[in-house]
Amino acid sequence: MNSSFKIAGLKVEVTYKEIKNVHLSVKPPDGRVLMVAPHGTRPESVRAYAASKLPWIHAKRIKLAAQRRESLRQYVSRESHMLWGKRFLLRVVESDSRREVTRDHRTIVMTVPAATTRDKRHQLMSAWHRQLLHEAIPPLILKWEKRLGVEVHGYALQQMKTKWGSCNRNDRRIRINTDLVKKPKELLEYVVIHEMLHLIAPTHSEKFAELLTAHYPSWREARAELNSLPITSLD
Repeated sequence: MNSSFKIAGLKVEVTYKEIKNVHLSVKPPDGRVLMVAPHGTRPESVRAYAASKLPWIHAKRIKLAAQRRESLRQYVSRESHMLWGKRFLLRVVESDSRREVTRDHRTIVMTVPAATTRDKRHQLMSAWHRQLLHEAIPPLILKWEKRLGVEVHGYALQQMKTKWGSCNRNDRRIRINTDLVKKPKELLEYVVIHEMLHLIAPTHSEKFAELLTAHYPSWREARAELNSLPITSLD
């Protein structure tokens, strides 16, 4: 069951689940306020809890509003691009016969015809990003299937505004935000583990936190780092 209410001008979205404690979160990029409460919790108790957390909610929303946002990339030479948590300079090479993206130590090289539009360059870079993720994710899934004792039936890549990943327990598939190609690789692994653990514990319950701590002890630091990194402007 889902519901919502307003408090101090803020909309709070509430989901009721089979959990023991109330969970409150403020989600990027727009500061949506979400609550998860145990089944049977009275509406007035939910409102009172949200009211008690208003200073924390406002602080989180201010932090999100101030968070660095990457400007829209134009895909021209000397422009900076993030890849696996490191900053690279882009070098555009003109060629009538080739369309490809490669990289060396600190440079990403995009080879395209001279008349290629900004949107076409973006599509080429996005395809390369997906290729890199398709190379990185399967070994991580295989590694953690063995450690967690679960089986993933597949994964998908998607550019998402508010989530780094998601899990469909019925299909046993996970979904990964394509923007993770720009973050350090250990954060990609954290998201993969997080979503795979939902095959065991479907909600962010105490059991889920215990499992995450057991298998990835630094998950709180990883989560904090991930949420502190620049948000990419959606193309």
